[in-house]
Amino acid sequence: MALNLGHQIGVFCGTPVADQGGEQPAPASAAAVWKPQVPLAKLRCRRLGVGEIDQISPPVSPCRSPVLGATHPDLSVACQALVTDAAAETAEGEVHEYGGGVEMGKGKGVPVYVMLPLDTVRPGGGVNRRKAMNASLQALKSTGVEGVMVDVWWGIVERERPGEYDWGGYADLMEMARRIGLKVQAVMSFHQCGGNVGDSCTIPLPRWVVEEMEKDPDLAYTDQWGRRNYEYVSLGCDTLPVLKGRTPIQCYADFMRAFRDRFQPLLGSTIVEIQVGMGPAGEIRYPSYPELHGTWKFPGIGAFQCYDKYTLSSLKAAAEAAGKPEWGHGGPSDAGGYNSWPEDTPFFQREGGWKGPYGEFFLTWYSQMLLDHGERVLSAATSIFHGAGVKISVKVAGIHWHYGTRSHAAELTAGYYNTRFRDGYLPIAQMLGRHGAVFNFTCVEMRDEEQSGEACCRPEGLVRQVAAAARAAGVGLAGENALPRYDETAHEQIVQTAVQGEEMKAFTYLRMGPALFQPDNWRRFVAFVKRMGEGREGGGRCREQAEREAEKFVHATGPLVQEAAVALMNG
Repeated sequence: MALNLGHQIGVFCGTPVADQGGEQPAPASAAAVWKPQVPLAKLRCRRLGVGEIDQISPPVSPCRSPVLGATHPDLSVACQALVTDAAAETAEGEVHEYGGGVEMGKGKGVPVYVMLPLDTVRPGGGVNRRKAMNASLQALKSTGVEGVMVDVWWGIVERERPGEYDWGGYADLMEMARRIGLKVQAVMSFHQCGGNVGDSCTIPLPRWVVEEMEKDPDLAYTDQWGRRNYEYVSLGCDTLPVLKGRTPIQCYADFMRAFRDRFQPLLGSTIVEIQVGMGPAGEIRYPSYPELHGTWKFPGIGAFQCYDKYTLSSLKAAAEAAGKPEWGHGGPSDAGGYNSWPEDTPFFQREGGWKGPYGEFFLTWYSQMLLDHGERVLSAATSIFHGAGVKISVKVAGIHWHYGTRSHAAELTAGYYNTRFRDGYLPIAQMLGRHGAVFNFTCVEMRDEEQSGEACCRPEGLVRQVAAAARAAGVGLAGENALPRYDETAHEQIVQTAVQGEEMKAFTYLRMGPALFQPDNWRRFVAFVKRMGEGREGGGRCREQAEREAEKFVHATGPLVQEAAVALMNG
C-alpha cells in the first residue's frame, strides 16, 4: 500500500513469506535508500535563478523515533506481543465483542485509519499473531480510530491455481474487525510485496502468474537495458489473454468479483472502502524507481519502463499515427539512468528534449498508457462494487524529489506528465472523477524545511498541487504519511494539511507496529487522533492540551495490551 514515497517504510517485524520453489529477493534495506550516493559536496544540482522556484528543499531523511526514557508497563508488553514470532502462537485466541474501555467521541473532522502489517494474513489462511492483533485492534478502537487498512494480496488468495480463491485468513480478520467495531479499507493488491522501500516481507505474485512471466518475460515491465521488473504485470498486455487464457484486466476483475461475493454481508458496514491497486506498491504508476538489488537509490530520477514488446508495439503504432515512425523504437536514449540527476541528462535538463516535439509526443503517449490502464481497472471495479455501499479509491505516489526543477524528471519516468508548464495530476483526478473514486495521496506529513536543498524536494508544493487538481475535478481527497513517523512535528503537519487546510475525506496512518505502542509515541498518537476527529473546530488547539486530555484514553488501553501479552505467553 504504501515514499509512498508511494511506498512505506514498514516498522512491523513481519515474518518473510517465501514462495516455494523460487529464489526470493532480500527484503529492502530502508537505510541504504537514504544514504547519499556520494558526499553532498560532490552532488550536483544546478542552482535555479530567482523566481524559478518558490523554495528548494532537500531529500527527506528517514524519521527516527525519539529516544524513549521511561517504559510504561502496559505498552511495553504490547510491543513484546507484537514482535513475538508467529510460530509461538499455537492456540486460537477468542475475539471479544468490543465493550470495555473508554472510546473517544466522534467529531466532524477527518476519520483516521491505521495500516496493518504487510504480513497480517499468511498463506494458507489465518491471521499472523492473532491474539496480539485482537488486543491491538481493540486498543486502536478505544482511541477513536475509525478503522484499519489491510492489503488483500493476489499472491496469497489466488496463489496456486487461476480461479481458486482462499479467503480464509481475510475472513478471520474481517470478522475480528466487525466484532471490535472497526471499519476496513481493503486494498486489492495485485502487486508483489518485496523490493520497495518499507516492504518488510516477501509475497510474490500468484505462482501461476509467475510461471507465465517466466515463459514470456515481456509480460514484465522492462527498461532500455533489458532489466525486467516482476512487481506487476506490464500494462502493455492489459487486454491480451496472456494469463492462462485470461487478460490481466479479467484476472483483476474476477478477483474483485470473488471478494465481493465472499464478503457481501460486510460491504458497506465493516468494509467501507476498496482501494484498487494499479501498479507497484499498489500505486497507479510505472515501476521507475525499483530499490531491489540496489537498482535505484534516492534521489535518482528513475528510468522509463516501456521496452517490453507489448508496450513497444503500442508506441510504434502511436508514432506511425503521428507521422513520425522513427519515434516508435523506444524511449529517449539521452534520459540518463536510474540514479542520474536531471541536469546531468540532455533529455531532462532545463532546456532539454522533454520540451521538444519528440519529448512532448513520447511523454503524452507514456502518461496516456497509464491513464488508460487506470480507466480499465477502475471501470471493472466500479461495475463490480456498484451498489455495494463502498467507496472506491486509487493511490497516487508522492514523488516530491526534483519537483523544484523544470522537468520534474522523477515524476515523468513514473508516468506523471507533470512539469513546470503542465499539470500532470489534473488528468489523473479527472479520470478518477469519471468513476467517482477518491484520490489517495501520500507525503502529507512532510515539510519543505525538513529537506536538504540538493534534490529540489518540495513535498508541500506537491500536496497543494494535488489538492487543487482534486478540487478542480470534483473528487474527494484522502491522505497518508509516506514514512513512519510518531513525532509531534509530523502530526502537526498532518493536522494542518488534512484538517485545517484541505479537509481530507480520510487519513490512513502508517503503520501499526511495535513503535506505535511505545509509551511516548502512543500518547502522541492518541492526541493526534483526537485532534483529527475534532476537525476545524478543535484542530487549532495546542498539542500539549490535546495530549493532556488524551491521557485517560492512554490509560484505558492498558488491559487490552496486557491481554495481548498474556495470550501470546500462554499460546
